[in-house]
Order: sequence, then structure tokens, then C-alpha cells
Amino acid sequence: MEKVGKKLAVLVGCNYQNTPYRLHGCHNDVLAMRDVLVKRFGFDSQHIELLMDKSGSPIMPTGVNIKKALNKMVDEAEQGDILYFHFSGHGTLTGKKNQEEAIIPLDFNYITNVDIRKIVNRVPQGATFTILLDSCHSGGLIDKEKEQIGPSHHKPKNQELEKNSNSYVSVSNKSESTSKSYYSNPKFIPHETILEHLTSLTNINTSNIGTHMLQLFGNDASVMFSLPQLELDLLKPLKQDEGILLSGCQADEECQDVGGIENENQAYGAFSHAILLVLEKNCGPISYRELVMKSRYVLENDEQIKTQHPCLYCSDENARAFFLCQG
Repeated sequence: MEKVGKKLAVLVGCNYQNTPYRLHGCHNDVLAMRDVLVKRFGFDSQHIELLMDKSGSPIMPTGVNIKKALNKMVDEAEQGDILYFHFSGHGTLTGKKNQEEAIIPLDFNYITNVDIRKIVNRVPQGATFTILLDSCHSGGLIDKEKEQIGPSHHKPKNQELEKNSNSYVSVSNKSESTSKSYYSNPKFIPHETILEHLTSLTNINTSNIGTHMLQLFGNDASVMFSLPQLELDLLKPLKQDEGILLSGCQADEECQDVGGIENENQAYGAFSHAILLVLEKNCGPISYRELVMKSRYVLENDEQIKTQHPCLYCSDENARAFFLCQG
């Protein structure tokens, strides 16, 4: 990319307060990332839209509001611009035969991998769109994006990571010092639980989740539930795109929400926290591939985090590029 233009971001933290699905660290994740975007990566705070389900928040993270913010960001984008979307909250699988991935907004109006692909397809040539998802089953949530690090990835010998291993000593020490108050909760709501919840709202006796979504949200429901399969197939990328997905886990894994029982200000999403730690320990430019590999290393060496393996989906060129074009 020859020039760097505007830097635009949408940050979504959903704690699902006053619900049975309560998380604790999602607001902290996006607030911390906002600070890093401004102080390190040169984002203007006026160009960062923050959506949190917090008392007094001007915009709640519903499905409609999240998609509206993302589409607005893409509408404003031009060649050379840097777009960034960070979601910290619950994820799930849709329950369809092919088990498509989705993130869960506050109102349960799924944003699916098909919706994300439709948005990425609109990004202007020469602009980059980085998506960081700290939610369960988030691997592959840009539909049909190339896997760089993921389930079929064979980890190379850890030469590059081993020479930097001293950078992560503080991670294990922190885990030991907080073990007495340690709390971890998967950022996942089972499909059956969501189906039961939606059924209570629609009073329709069907296991087809699309029927419930269309009844509740109409045209604002995911296109996955409204378009026939033939049209969905047409959403696949026809050329190499500039979508870059950093997912907190593989499609068959769960991300963890950590802490918050004694002091919610110390709660965090394990993946968001790992990314922030790697950026803190590596002050210079860092490639997408290196950032994801080092976040894997952080999580693998935290004994209190249940198994989750961050993934990277993008083109070969973007895998080698610097995170958010720094440098």
C-alpha cells in the first residue's frame, strides 16, 4: 500500500449485564484497546466508535447498531485507509448443518460469518480491514478467508518465540499472584440455550433459528437467514481482499473471560489481554503473523487459561504486513 490515510475503528464490548450470560472483562478489553490505538497507532479518538452495554452508553451494541457502525466505517473508507473492528463478547455456532460461526450482540441478533464477508467485500481496494474477535468459535468468521494460522497450521520450531521467551515471564508470575481470586468463564452461549430464549420471545414452535431471527428482527436479521443458498454462494470473494481476521480461538474452541469476581476493573478477555501484552513487550512494528504466534505463546504458558489457540486468516501479503500498518 503506497499511502496511509484515515484510521477508523469500531470497538464493541458486550458484558450482557443483568442477564444469565454475564461476562466481566469485555468493557475493559475495548477501553484498553482504544488507548493503544490512540497512543501507539495514531488513531484520532474522534474516529473511534465505542459501543458498550454500559449504563449511560449512547449506543448499545445491538446487532443493528454494530452493523450500522461497520457499514458507516466502510462507507467512509478510501484507498490507503486503515479500518479496525474489535469485538469482545459471546460467540456461538448457528446450529445450521455446516455450523457457521457468529458473534452475539446484546439483543441476540446474530452477526454471522456471511454478514462479515458481505461487509469486507465492500472495503475499497488499497484499504485494509483488520478484525479482532475475542469470542468463542471465532475462527474463520470472515467467510472463505485464507487460513494462515489455524486448525491445519503446523507450528514451526519455536526459535523465534524462544529467543523472546523472557518477555513473558511476568505473565506466569501474574497468574500465580492472582490464583486465589482467579475466575474464568467461556465466552460462549450454546445454540440450544439461545433457541430456547428466542422461542420464549416468538412463541413459534420450531428448531429453525432463522425463523425466529426473521420473526424478531425482520430485514435486520443476518442475511444468512434471509437469502437462498445460491445468493449466499455469490458472496464469496471473487478476488483477493484486504480482510484480516485475528480470532481468539479456533472455530471449535472457546475463548475465556478472566477475573471480575472481586474487582471487575481487573477482568479481561484472555485473547485481548494477550494481544495487549505482546504489543507492550514489542514496541516496534510487528507483523500480523508474529503478533498471533506470540499471543498463542502467551496463552499456552498461562496454566489457568483453558485451551484456546488464536488464529489468523488473511492473504499471504497481509500475514507478513505490520499490524495496523505501523512502520
